[in-house]
Amino acid sequence: MDPTTTGRYRVHDRRENPTDIDTSTAVFVLVELPPEPVDPTDANAGDAYDPVYVVATGYEDALADRVASLEPGAVVDATLAWDDGTARFTELSVRRETRFWFANDVEGMFEAAVETWQRIRADGEAVGSITTRSTDDEPNGALYVFADGPRTDTFEEVRTGRLPIEPLVARVNRTRDDDMPRSVFVLRPAAYDFVAVFVVFDRDGVLAQTVRDTYDLGDGLADRLTDTTSVKTDGTDNDNNDGTDDDFDLTDRL
Repeated sequence: MDPTTTGRYRVHDRRENPTDIDTSTAVFVLVELPPEPVDPTDANAGDAYDPVYVVATGYEDALADRVASLEPGAVVDATLAWDDGTARFTELSVRRETRFWFANDVEGMFEAAVETWQRIRADGEAVGSITTRSTDDEPNGALYVFADGPRTDTFEEVRTGRLPIEPLVARVNRTRDDDMPRSVFVLRPAAYDFVAVFVVFDRDGVLAQTVRDTYDLGDGLADRLTDTTSVKTDGTDNDNNDGTDDDFDLTDRL
C-alpha cells in the first residue's frame, strides 16, 4: 500500500508542462493549510506553506470529475497517495470555492496599485497594502503590492507557491464576518516593477467581475454594464492607517 497523507489544501495552480517537477504530466500545485492561523508578518510564515505537487490526470469515475473541476484558489480536503515521491488524489472534496487568477504583463494597471508601489519604493519598503472601497464606501478588497527586484521573479514565485500568499487570504478571512469565497488576482504590470495581489471579498461581486473583464481573465461585465462601475481606495495602509483618498475606475483601464 502506498503511504497516504490527509489534510486541508489550497489549490494554487495547475501546470501543464512543469519544468521544475520530476514528472512529465500535468500537476496541481497545492499548499497545505496549517491547523492554526499564521501571522503574515512573521519572518518564518513562509515555512508553514510548503507546495505539494499532485498529478492532475489519470483518475476514474466520480474522482475524475472532481479533479477535472478543480480551479486555482479552491480549498479542499484531500487524501494523497505517494508513489516514489509522486502524489495522487485518492479522496477529494471542495470546502471553499475561492478563485485565484494570474495575469502577467498586464496593460492599464489601476492607479491604486501604482501609487502604493510608488509609496513603498519611496519609503524603501518591499511590501505595501491598502483597503479598497466601493462607491458606497464599503470595504470590498485588500490590495497588496510587492516590489519586484531585478534578480527576482515574484510573479512566478507566487504562482508556484514558493512565495506564499495564503497568509494574506487568511488575514482577510479572519477579519470578515462572512464565509464567502474570494477572488484573488495576482497581476504583474508590463510598465512597472511590482506584483499586485488583490484579495476581493466577494468572488462573484461587481468588483471581481470588473477586474476579470478589465484584464481579460474571464466573463466580466463589459456587455452588461449600463453605468460605469467604479471602486475607490481609502488610501489607508492596513497596519498604520495613514494615506489619502483616491478614486479609480477599472472599466476605463486608467
